Amino acid sequence: MALFESYERRIEQINAVLKKNGIGSLEEAKIICDGKSIDPYNIAKSIQPICFENACWAYIVGAALAIQRGCTKAADAAEVIGEGLQAFCIPGSVGDDRRVGVGHGNLAAMLLREDTKCFAFLAGHESFAAAEGAIGIAKSANKVRIEPLRVILNGLGKDAAQIISRINGFTYVQTKFDYGTGKLNIVREISYSQGDKAKVRCYGADDVREGVAVMHHENVDVSITGNSTNPTRFQHPVAGTYKKECYELGRKYFSVASGGGTGRTLHPDNMAAGPASYGMTDTMGRMHSDAQFAGSSSVPAHVEMMGFLGMGNNPMVGATVAVAVAIEEAMK
Repeated sequence: MALFESYERRIEQINAVLKKNGIGSLEEAKIICDGKSIDPYNIAKSIQPICFENACWAYIVGAALAIQRGCTKAADAAEVIGEGLQAFCIPGSVGDDRRVGVGHGNLAAMLLREDTKCFAFLAGHESFAAAEGAIGIAKSANKVRIEPLRVILNGLGKDAAQIISRINGFTYVQTKFDYGTGKLNIVREISYSQGDKAKVRCYGADDVREGVAVMHHENVDVSITGNSTNPTRFQHPVAGTYKKECYELGRKYFSVASGGGTGRTLHPDNMAAGPASYGMTDTMGRMHSDAQFAGSSSVPAHVEMMGFLGMGNNPMVGATVAVAVAIEEAMK
């Protein structure tokens, strides 16, 4: 029975990874998770309810690998979960070519280690995917970190930022940028809930300069771009400019570009070009990123189309962190 989408195109390499780690089947992987009272399937669903079955099963496999290897720290578990996600990539696809599964594991591990202080979802506020990812991280990462990870959303449009804050219970930070002095002024802050969600700070910017100023204000260490609306007007230019300025200041900054690949490239000549795709947003991501994911930050079907999993890249960040934290808690 096919347990998930494109089962026949994935199962051979999944079984090979399971066998290498002493696990006989997908069903046995689930039993290993059940034995530690970890439910990766529903953790993934809770973060992006519209994710595909293959995403849920990929987290089962990744968690089983981490348990089998005796990972007791969430950051280490995250890296191993990435190997499980990678096993689900269809051979020869964009996702396979870019090693996106391993990339997600490494990104989550970075967010769980103490030297990362602030993580930004750098988006055009094109969807709630950034919010889904932020909620997943806010609820999970700080359970195992000594110093809490600061999570922000930085996007184009102050109205959009306030709306997304109000709906999700984040703290909206209204700013005003002085173009003469280059100074960012905080006008007001409104927390729309209490607890973990309120710790997510959501900024709206009028343009690239203000967006870069927000990144400096929060001393962002790691960010992931969205790639649906306004990628040429905001996300990629902000990440690229901030990276240049961090380099000049001698600061470390790790930039992840979500998106690119086929379909969402702003260039019709690149449709269905597979790993060779070089549309506009794909190209911009390659110019500034330390790691490049494949497919939409938000739409499961588009990430699935890249030969990876049916889950938006932004929610996947939250899911990987959440499953890794559940493993550390279960292995104590």
